[in-house]
Amino acid sequence: MDIEKLREKLGKHGQEHLLQFWSELSEADRQHLYTELEAMDYEKILRYFDVCMTPVEKVDDRLEPLPGNVCGSVATTEAEILQKYETEGLKQIGDGKVCVLLLAGGQGTRLGVTYPKGMYNVGLPSKKTLYQLQAERIMKVQSMAQVSTGKSGTVMWYIMTSEHTQDATLEFFKSHNYFGLDAANIVFFEQNTLPAMTMDGKVILETKSRLSRAPDGNGGLYKALEDNHILEDMNQRGIEFIHVYCVDNILVRMADPVFIGFCIAKGANCGAKVVEKTDPNEPVGVVCLLDGKYSVVEYSEISASTAEKRQTDGKLAFNAGGIANHFFTLDFLKLIVSEKEDQLIHHVAKKKIPFCNSKGELVKPTQPNGVKMEKFVFDVFQFSDAFAVWEVKREDEFSPLKNADGAAVDTPTTSQLALLNLHYRWILEAGGKFINEDGSLLARDVKPVECEISSLLSYAGEGLDELVKGKLFKLPLILEASDDANCRHMTELLTLD
Repeated sequence: MDIEKLREKLGKHGQEHLLQFWSELSEADRQHLYTELEAMDYEKILRYFDVCMTPVEKVDDRLEPLPGNVCGSVATTEAEILQKYETEGLKQIGDGKVCVLLLAGGQGTRLGVTYPKGMYNVGLPSKKTLYQLQAERIMKVQSMAQVSTGKSGTVMWYIMTSEHTQDATLEFFKSHNYFGLDAANIVFFEQNTLPAMTMDGKVILETKSRLSRAPDGNGGLYKALEDNHILEDMNQRGIEFIHVYCVDNILVRMADPVFIGFCIAKGANCGAKVVEKTDPNEPVGVVCLLDGKYSVVEYSEISASTAEKRQTDGKLAFNAGGIANHFFTLDFLKLIVSEKEDQLIHHVAKKKIPFCNSKGELVKPTQPNGVKMEKFVFDVFQFSDAFAVWEVKREDEFSPLKNADGAAVDTPTTSQLALLNLHYRWILEAGGKFINEDGSLLARDVKPVECEISSLLSYAGEGLDELVKGKLFKLPLILEASDDANCRHMTELLTLD
């Protein structure tokens, strides 16, 4: 170890503080710290930092709403066309050409847990975690494709973790027997990390001998695809279409055949699923045109007057709310990885980052004290010359888990209720009814309800008519498939006269 040479390099870039505890370290800790510091490209990291800290300018004059020809909506599309999209999507699934890719590298800091979000149980009657719900939806959509096409195609599940979530995720899947899926059809890979920085550009020490590091954002996907040879794996398996989503949406439809069919019908190489933004103050990015290119613009980048603009029908002019749910062709991802990834910029996320102070003590700040540098998965939209946007109903498909209970939105309670209310509506739409203890009919809009339907029984409300039509139910109601891993006794069914 040439410590003096390293000290000189650190001093050149204003990072000499990283060796302040060198004399106190054991030989093993010295080796670890030296290896970590020697491997860092300080010029590149400081360049990322400078870009991140550049004040964000309003982009109002550069924005345009999406052109109508790239857009579609589940609410306004005729049932016959929706069925065509679904049939096409199921065909591709049956042919083994569709995979799902889960972005699960983030830490559940705001949620207040120390384990990966996918392991979280929001309090459903079944006690199922987000990972189990998603696994069962994969199994169900595979089954649907087999019924539709007669082919037993496999939906591969690629899961991008980080150093903070990798080990726990692997152990969780293993201990739960991969939730009934074949372990050979699940590929785990790890995204890269970047050092956390103080507001003035100093790398943060987490301990005397270890840097504070954080995942490089969900846009770190593209570098991770290259580093882990994931696209080669997809290519060898004959995969052509990739559905990318974030771990925290309890309503996510895995390998959604309607979305996939819509994007294929549009000839798209890149697509985004969105929900209508109705409140101009909702803190969600909007999919639109920026300088004539497809983009997601954060709410903080738009002035209030632009956010409040409305169309002649009264809807917001910029109303395509992004929900981190995307479609890519394999060829498009190959283009990004080989030619475009280095053009993606880092964005700043100000965080409360534990650090080692000058006395060697761990300090947990109560206010943001540093920044994590992240790329965004949607920043590749700008490179698409064949884009598609599919609007879905928020109450059917989007309820993210971001915050601990006590926050106003996006909590375990709101996620739980979103799923239970959705399943309650499925029963009603399939012709079932609910009664009170005295036998009187329950109001259709009663809330909250305790009604859960296994994803192995129904993917999106289909197939329930035969089971529930013309029958009365009492709450709570839990409907499980016969092969469900957590099988429960089905609530008594009472036939209507």
